[in-house]
Amino acid sequence: MGGRPGTSAQPRWRQRSGGSAVNRAAIRIGFGNHQKPTALLRRPVVSVVIPCYNYARYLTEAVASVVSQEGVDLDVIIVDDASTDASPRVARELAAGDERISVVLHSQNLGHIASYNDGLSRVRGEYVVLLSADDLLAPGSLARSTALLEAHPEVGLAYGYAQEFHDKVPPTGEMRKSWSLWTGEEWTRIMCRRGSNIIVNPEAVLRRSVMDRLGGYRPDMPHSADMELWLRAAEIGSVGRVNGIVQAFYRVHGLNMHLTDFGGGLADIQARRHVFEDLAGMPGSALNRHPGLLRMARHALAVEAVRAANQALDKGGMNAAAAEELAKFAVETDAGITGSAPWRAYRIRGKGRMPAYRRRLSGRVDNWRWSLRWRRWRRFGV
Repeated sequence: MGGRPGTSAQPRWRQRSGGSAVNRAAIRIGFGNHQKPTALLRRPVVSVVIPCYNYARYLTEAVASVVSQEGVDLDVIIVDDASTDASPRVARELAAGDERISVVLHSQNLGHIASYNDGLSRVRGEYVVLLSADDLLAPGSLARSTALLEAHPEVGLAYGYAQEFHDKVPPTGEMRKSWSLWTGEEWTRIMCRRGSNIIVNPEAVLRRSVMDRLGGYRPDMPHSADMELWLRAAEIGSVGRVNGIVQAFYRVHGLNMHLTDFGGGLADIQARRHVFEDLAGMPGSALNRHPGLLRMARHALAVEAVRAANQALDKGGMNAAAAEELAKFAVETDAGITGSAPWRAYRIRGKGRMPAYRRRLSGRVDNWRWSLRWRRWRRFGV
């Protein structure tokens, strides 16, 4: 997930009237202003766009997770992108049984970004969610997210924790509930230090007025369009997170788009660099006003690439070529990476001078590092 947010140059939130005491130590290290959640006082309208392509076997369950949401009024839009399975029939049957559901059927396949934007252009709600047809909302998630957005009109994007699952939704533990709040620039700084996307997608809720200004997803960034959208949203408003409870379920299977269409690895890191560099060229953006943020992001990406190169070398065989490409990308992204410990380890590995026990130890350290970052992300969202 990238490096740890620093302790300097982090603007502090001012206490909102009636809020809980600010956890200043948490703010200094990037965890945001923590507040006790308040109840939702009215029933806002939430539009949920469900793009679908050949996911008939998942669609009914996804829609059920939406229409069972309590505390909000719903506007559900299923967008079928010319599926060749039973998805159109399933979508029509679902809409026939619930007046809150409408269906858009594409006559030809337009691709995922065009499907997203088509659905988003039709929303009627005050808040907007994009839910892939293979994912699920957790019970009560929309009420929890919109309660945060209602209490804090300066927040344009709210998210939470999305639990991964395969076939059956796992039992979920519950930690102490809280809200985290960041200014848009604080959250952008955290993203730059991470160098990666910290929102999966089904757990994200955007204020409709913010989405209208964003204009939808970028078709020229098919691999990183969601990350780019979150960063642009942070240019418009603040960011909030619902902590301590699962907000959505992200299904992991062999047909996930990020596993099939984009392959991961170097392509994924390259796509993220494109996002940061593009935003740095946007007049008035945080990355444009503060060039150090782009340098921070490029360094985080370079470190990630070198660590991936080391893992590739440890696997041996055909992975050596992939390691070389990752290392080349790292140097192009941040020339200073050649003075780092991960780079020295890469050179030693490349020369065949690293003993097997050192490679095993390195793998354990990497696992420990990612486990620690995952735990922090699970609890604090960053």
